[in-house]
Amino acid sequence: MFLQPNRSKYQKVRKGKLSKFEYRSNKLKFGVVGLKTVESGIISARQLEAARQAIARKTKRKGKLWLRIFPNLPITAKPAAVRMGKGKGNVSYWATRVKGGSVLFELCGTTPSEAISAFKTGGAKLPIKTVIFT
Repeated sequence: MFLQPNRSKYQKVRKGKLSKFEYRSNKLKFGVVGLKTVESGIISARQLEAARQAIARKTKRKGKLWLRIFPNLPITAKPAAVRMGKGKGNVSYWATRVKGGSVLFELCGTTPSEAISAFKTGGAKLPIKTVIFT
């Protein structure tokens, strides 16, 4: 249903710190128009899927859409009304860390105005600020 790895070496990992900016994957590789992050943060698989569906719906599934990130970070949570201690909670959902400037989506095969409109709608579904670029 949502994006998640088929298997991973470790079931639970530490979330770690977010670095500020992305210098490697900040350019378009496949498409003509792209959606890029402005700030760093964590995006869940649900949020990513919601943005992807919104973009696909706006473009009426014309053109080709690339997803440049993948949720491979397990986020754990303990159940409600459980006392402190007794180890780390179970995996609740999957997410991905994104740095500022990293490309999230790329699109080609549609008019630029249609792509911009679709990316505005998709960017609204995400918890971090995004910018559309060519």
